[in-house]
Amino acid sequence: MHLSPSVTAVGFWLGTFLPVVYLPVIVAGIDSMSRLSLFVGLLLVHVLALVVGHDYSGSRS
Repeated sequence: MHLSPSVTAVGFWLGTFLPVVYLPVIVAGIDSMSRLSLFVGLLLVHVLALVVGHDYSGSRS
């Protein structure tokens, strides 16, 4: 999959920092269907960001 370098960079950095967003969701608790949907949505976006950002050249030295 060949994407523009800027899209790949955004995917990489989103995949890097998105786990920070999990913390408030987990601390608040997943006690309703809407919070469960939010958590699953975050996981799906995270997986997509990791796939898109996998070929980011700035992540390798």
